[in-house]
Amino acid sequence: MTGRVLALDVGDRRIGVAVSDPLGITAQPLTTIERTSNRAAVGRILELARSYAASEVVVGIPYNARGGLTAQGEKIARFADLLARTAGMTVVRWDERHTTTTAERVLLEADVSRVRRKGVRDKLAAAVLLQDYLEGRKRADDKAD
Repeated sequence: MTGRVLALDVGDRRIGVAVSDPLGITAQPLTTIERTSNRAAVGRILELARSYAASEVVVGIPYNARGGLTAQGEKIARFADLLARTAGMTVVRWDERHTTTTAERVLLEADVSRVRRKGVRDKLAAAVLLQDYLEGRKRADDKAD
């Protein structure tokens, strides 16, 4: 892999963003993008991708228990398609069924106030998603060896 990986936890109002370290081993929460329009959000994501020299973007897609897309998942899949057409880099869809729940649990265990949780939940969910993706990719690489 060359370059870092960005991950997106896409919601109707906000997009949580995380970035990997240059070696693609760990994920760090980066920022939250207020979503005013798809065009503006894609532009901001591309700015972040350039500034962090990201070669890949992972978009969390919510699936239902049977593995099909939820209504929200369909909207996010369309956003991922728009990003892929615009970005000129690899855009990967990744199952994000439990990332927000995991992020919320981590914040509760850390005794973070409700007001502060709202400000970091989305980018922490993106970091959980990205760490899961990085570990999944490593497992796949290890099996291939």
